Amino acid sequence: MTTTNQLINTLWQKDTEELKDKLLTILAKQSYREGKFTLVSGKESNFYLDGKMTSLDSEGGTLISVLFLRMLKENVSSVGGISVGADPLSSGVSQIGYLLGKKLNAFYVRKEPKKHGTSKWVEGPLKAGETVAILEDVVTTGGSSQKAIEKVTEFGAKVEQALAVVDRNEGGRETFKKLGVEYDFLFDINEVIERSRISR
Repeated sequence: MTTTNQLINTLWQKDTEELKDKLLTILAKQSYREGKFTLVSGKESNFYLDGKMTSLDSEGGTLISVLFLRMLKENVSSVGGISVGADPLSSGVSQIGYLLGKKLNAFYVRKEPKKHGTSKWVEGPLKAGETVAILEDVVTTGGSSQKAIEKVTEFGAKVEQALAVVDRNEGGRETFKKLGVEYDFLFDINEVIERSRISR
């Protein structure tokens, strides 16, 4: 029987474009929906991308983790973001990273502080002074990531970069630029829409 590490190492050695192509198909089939929707930002949209349908899928989540690991800067020691969208992403990157010999802890930023015990905003083994990356499944205006960046900065960590699975082209890039945080993403929303139409 093939060991877990052999499977992960085989996946790690595959071409980035091959992995992205496979992930794009999963996103188009499982996450993309058309209709009338209200986004977290309050904007109305005629399509919706439920990133959790892909990030919580065993294959989709693993592919995202591998691709994000390739994008992370060397000095990043922890990954996280706003719950709940970033939770499977940060946990996946941390765990797949461990199997590849990379020490990366995960953390979650609450939408509201814990109402009992330590009343924390940030959950996990994050320490002040660490250099971190903020992860997102779908970025619209970048508001969720901005809140995560603010809380992590208040905690005492330095946000080095932000990564998203999909960017909706609705102001997110400008938000990160204003915050002085390097930003990158795997797919533009138009790539997902195009793949969805091809896959029908």
